[in-house]
Amino acid sequence: MNTDVLQKRIRLPELREKVTSPEAAAEYIKDGMKVGMSGFTLAGSVKSVPHAIVKRAATHPLKISVVTGASLGNDVDSAMANAGIMSKRAPFQTDRTLRNAINRGEVMYVDNHLSETGEQLRKQQVKKVDVAILEAVSITENGEIIPTASVGNNEIFAETADKVIIELNLSYPLEMEGAHDIYCATHFPTAVPINIMKPSDRAGSIGIRIPPEKIAAIVITDEMDTPSQNLPPDAETAQIAGHLIEFFKNEIKQGRLTESLRPLQAGIGTIANAVMSGLKTGPFKHLTMYSEVMQDSTFELIDAGMMDFAAATAITLSDQKSREVFGNFAKYKDHILLRPQRISNHPEVVQRLGLITINTALEVDIYGHVNSTHVMGTHMMNGIGGSGDFTHNAHTTIFVTKSVAKDGLISSIVPMVPHVDHTEHDVDILVTEVGLADLRGLAPRERAQAIINNCVQGEYKTMLQEYVAEANLRGGQTPHVLEKALSWHQRLYETGSMKDEVKLTQVA
Repeated sequence: MNTDVLQKRIRLPELREKVTSPEAAAEYIKDGMKVGMSGFTLAGSVKSVPHAIVKRAATHPLKISVVTGASLGNDVDSAMANAGIMSKRAPFQTDRTLRNAINRGEVMYVDNHLSETGEQLRKQQVKKVDVAILEAVSITENGEIIPTASVGNNEIFAETADKVIIELNLSYPLEMEGAHDIYCATHFPTAVPINIMKPSDRAGSIGIRIPPEKIAAIVITDEMDTPSQNLPPDAETAQIAGHLIEFFKNEIKQGRLTESLRPLQAGIGTIANAVMSGLKTGPFKHLTMYSEVMQDSTFELIDAGMMDFAAATAITLSDQKSREVFGNFAKYKDHILLRPQRISNHPEVVQRLGLITINTALEVDIYGHVNSTHVMGTHMMNGIGGSGDFTHNAHTTIFVTKSVAKDGLISSIVPMVPHVDHTEHDVDILVTEVGLADLRGLAPRERAQAIINNCVQGEYKTMLQEYVAEANLRGGQTPHVLEKALSWHQRLYETGSMKDEVKLTQVA
């Protein structure tokens, strides 16, 4: 490696002697260990050492528990799942191979609120991390580790692990130094308020402080993160965005919001990203964001001059947008800040800033209970992620979803969700391409009518109206026909569709 590059990237001379190969670094990982790995929704993921661990496991079998910030990229989760070396995984994932192993019961999966994972480690409520593997842009003269495209749980992994392995990634520009705000929240009995009054406020330092003697190895990499595979906006997401824009316009007209709205949070994924991108067509200005992930839409709004500042714990971008942002990072550096996920998702800050949150639902029932994680109530999709951190503490909580899936075979609005991640008490607004239901101040029976009337159409709307009419005859604060409440899911399991073909045939 070029000596000049090494000196610029590792500015604490004594640490240059610890540069080694991925294979040598992998030797520090032993059977039964708990390993903390940097990475949050594909961003800032470790790359070479995990693959070296997988390769070594072929001749030296081992089982490890893996905890991250969120999902890992570069096929790391997939490789570890295929090799059978993971005994447990937390707190979020998006990899199909790992998901299948979880649903087969081969990997025990701990689906945590993302604000809680690190604190459980710090408070020793769960088994400690033995070794942390963290990705970095550089190491400063003071020994501070500068993260790459995510912070996640890295500062807590560094604090609690016995040993730390650094993957120094040359693909990221040195201009990223100064783009992070590393602050560790205090806790009982010496907790103090977090000094963040607006998204752009700094509370900590530019890097993660790690005692040099704790760093066991440094591995040089030169590989960008796995790009986001979000689909581009389509007609339905444009309609969802349109309904939201009209809602915001009315809130402004009523004096409840201004043209800058409130700081925005948007969940990861195609629909939330597309809806955020759709805000470019609205009459908004001086927008800000306080979220867990910056996606393509964040930088589109910055480029359009509509968003002044965005703070999150990760930057997850498509391939093209990644080249634009990291290839010209100086353009964006004064507009963004990356924080630990304990701070980006902290309930105290979320409440203080009064966020408007936009997250995606897998399905919603007639009373507003949201399932965002479990297909058919049993099979894990990805995990709750940070949506619960934001939803429970936001100024206005919005969930978005297309009204149907699988070409209409599945309704996203059902009589009862078979798994609840967000209760009706935390859901203010529901939006589909059909329309928007404002659920604020409504009792359960009123919520059911608002959701059915505004967010559902066609045969599913008729089916839900019939269900509610029958349920209301039985009475109760939240009426249900218990023997039919999950019948739509049972029909899907048996026939591959939620449609009541028998009734449709009778009508025809």
